[in-house]
Amino acid sequence: MSRTDGERVLDVREVDGPPFDEISTALTDLEDGERLRLIAPFEPRPLYEVLEERGFEYDPERTGDGLFEVLIADSLE
Repeated sequence: MSRTDGERVLDVREVDGPPFDEISTALTDLEDGERLRLIAPFEPRPLYEVLEERGFEYDPERTGDGLFEVLIADSLE
């Protein structure tokens, strides 16, 4: 996972096996005001319900190369 000012990036294409544990850890490790940018080769629809249950907002976007980038934060405003 990489980190820039106020944002962490987790590219699950680099994860061997199901990425849920890595995503959950990344969300737990977020500091106040920090966001997570999740990069996936598919739209992680099953994750959305989990995010909502945990109080996160998310904004999925399909990129030009067919990947999905999902911005996740406590608040996206």
